Amino acid sequence: MRLFRTRFLLCFAALALLLVGCGGSGQSSSNSLSIKVGASPTPHAEILKYVKDHLAAKEGLDIQIVEFTDYVQPNLALQDGQLNANYFQHVPYMEDFGKEHHIDLVSVGGVHIEPLGIYSKKIKSLKEVPDKAVVAIPNDATNGGRALQLLAAQGLLTLKENVGTKATVHDITANPKNLQIKELEAAQLPRSLDDTTISVINGNYAMSINLKPSKDALALEQAKGNPYANVLAVLKGHENDQAVQKLYKLLTSPEVKKFIEEKYQGSVLPAF
Repeated sequence: MRLFRTRFLLCFAALALLLVGCGGSGQSSSNSLSIKVGASPTPHAEILKYVKDHLAAKEGLDIQIVEFTDYVQPNLALQDGQLNANYFQHVPYMEDFGKEHHIDLVSVGGVHIEPLGIYSKKIKSLKEVPDKAVVAIPNDATNGGRALQLLAAQGLLTLKENVGTKATVHDITANPKNLQIKELEAAQLPRSLDDTTISVINGNYAMSINLKPSKDALALEQAKGNPYANVLAVLKGHENDQAVQKLYKLLTSPEVKKFIEEKYQGSVLPAF
């Protein structure tokens, strides 16, 4: 009787282990993928959160979102292996940053465009810009060039011919209003509005202080033919990783296009 009981208990224990093993296999994450993505809070992290909450589970993708409030740390974190991808920058900035910091970054593809805009708390129209007005622009090479081109397009200054978006303040050939150009880190530009006549601000930073670019900007970049689509970026060699490709597929889905169009009402434009 004692032997039978022992055998019964051993069989029961084995069966229990088998059931636990089977149950564990059914709940295993072996069939799911995980990706850690760095992003600016607005609109990048908001778009990623929509994907995470509404689309990712069906694709077996677990998305971890890490927010950054500047344009430097997301690439450094990618280089250090703290992230699998980031989503906050356009290709010209990515390439310029990569050369400067010796990081081999590649774009998986474009997701959206944020038109650069001119904003002010002091004037209602660019016609009101006074002589010697203080004008703030981004201090990084690519966005600074974009800002100068936007100012030139509005007739506020003139740049050397064919300098394109690589323009710097040294490429200004005419400054009829003697504008005082102040170069600031992009993240600081929204706060500069109290101290400037006008500031040229990236769309995501404008929205971070509840400015609506399509409504509040005194002037916006043209979206048509704009090369500054914000991209999903990775270190070279990881652009075909399964989790990366799944995420990009979701970011460029019809559902995300509709979300962008409805939520941002022209302040953010799908680039796909």
